[in-house]
Amino acid sequence: MSTKLFVGNLSFDTTENDLHDAFAAHGTVVEANLMVDRMSGRPRGFAFVTMGSPEEAQKAIEAMNGATLGGRALTVNIARPKEDRPPGGGGGRGPRRSGGGGGGGYGGGRGGRDRY
Repeated sequence: MSTKLFVGNLSFDTTENDLHDAFAAHGTVVEANLMVDRMSGRPRGFAFVTMGSPEEAQKAIEAMNGATLGGRALTVNIARPKEDRPPGGGGGRGPRRSGGGGGGGYGGGRGGRDRY
């Protein structure tokens, strides 16, 4: 049974091949996935490496957590399952207010009429 590891604090210059090579010294690397931003295509600074067995994963954690790769000290631990999140993005700001009047746009918030 394979075990997935979270690898954080990666240099933006690190490649999936770099990860594969670094972790292969500690066991069988089934997969190395470097996370990239969907919009820009740039690396996000973390990855997931799947090791061939729980024993190899533990060995890799002990060897690689705090080790330097690409000039940065890595954070390596067992990956947690992805949390369920509500659909949509950018939430957390509360409900939108409806109604008139607001202060933006033309008219300086006075309903669009200039009164002198």
